Amino acid sequence: MPTPPSRNVGVTTPCPICERPFTPAGRQRVCSAACRQAAWRRRHPAPPVAIPPRTPRTATIYECPSCATRSLGQQRCAECGVFCHRVGPGGRCPHCDEPVAVADLLPP
Repeated sequence: MPTPPSRNVGVTTPCPICERPFTPAGRQRVCSAACRQAAWRRRHPAPPVAIPPRTPRTATIYECPSCATRSLGQQRCAECGVFCHRVGPGGRCPHCDEPVAVADLLPP
């Protein structure tokens, strides 16, 4: 009586990625290089893109505590010379060219 083979040589198995049948050679687990890359990407997902905790200074509105003048990207008041408080992200108004914070445009 012959002894059974120790491995299933010549047996086709389905690829775990694309589910097409293939004959594995050696330690091969997937059918192609594209499926091997897809399997690696499944095991190592890309980290999510981090949102910066603050906007850059050039896009931040500042307000002077003494004269209430607002400026875009300038931390020191041009009139008083006092350091300003950060209001938040913003930009210039397209109609009047004054600094406007995003928080001013949103409902309370």
